[in-house]
Amino acid sequence: MEYLKNYFLSYPSASQVLLYAGIILSLWLIEAIVLATSWKDKWKHTLTNMLFIGTALPVQLFMTIFVLIIASWCAVQHWGLLFILPYAKSYFTKYFISFVLLDFCEYLYHVIMHKVKPFWNFHLVHHSDLQLDVSTTVREHPAETFLRMCFLMLWVFLLGASFGVLLLRQTLQTVANITSHTKFRLPAKVNQIVSWVFITPNLHHVHHHYQLPYTDCNYGDILSIWDRLFRTFHQDLPVSEITYGIDSHMDEKVNASFIGILRIPFLTRNR
Repeated sequence: MEYLKNYFLSYPSASQVLLYAGIILSLWLIEAIVLATSWKDKWKHTLTNMLFIGTALPVQLFMTIFVLIIASWCAVQHWGLLFILPYAKSYFTKYFISFVLLDFCEYLYHVIMHKVKPFWNFHLVHHSDLQLDVSTTVREHPAETFLRMCFLMLWVFLLGASFGVLLLRQTLQTVANITSHTKFRLPAKVNQIVSWVFITPNLHHVHHHYQLPYTDCNYGDILSIWDRLFRTFHQDLPVSEITYGIDSHMDEKVNASFIGILRIPFLTRNR
């Protein structure tokens, strides 16, 4: 246990990648076996999405260096909102408040990606997937990866989030993002209870429905409280009523081509 703890602290980026890969692989296999998905179709779909790892991962790993530099500077200078708040003094309350504030920042980032047209052109690459499954998690245009990391640097600078808080936050975010994209859904009654606090796969599936207003709801990353607070919450839709993708980019041929998907932001004119 001590070895694992030291490894996560010494190699945060490698730890995140290993955790990410392990969860995705496990859930991918479970999806294929339990849901009796066609292995041929699933492999084809997964391969297209997994190619995005090769374009996005180098950007993320490189920019993580700057995130950690900013976090270190904030810790030395005692800079950021967390050093001002009177209730963020104890170890527990600081981590709790940091986690909640970072989750709100991720909610804000997600809304911005939908509402600012140039940013949306890159984010819709993620939404254009016509077959939502666990591999959709990594379907992110490298330009969006760059934007996401820039926003993370801004959040860390404004909040003064520590390295430990970021590690905890990113680990929980990794698990939440992957599980919310799986084909699995919670039973209706369970989802109704859990979704009072957390974003469930059921809620995120609604967000991936191909038409407005559903695309503009359930922006939450881990917590659903922000969607409820800012009235962007939408309860579960039946599976039979959900069509994945985005209405302006439903071409199966384009969405099956890695190069075609990468070109989408530069060819997009209207939402």
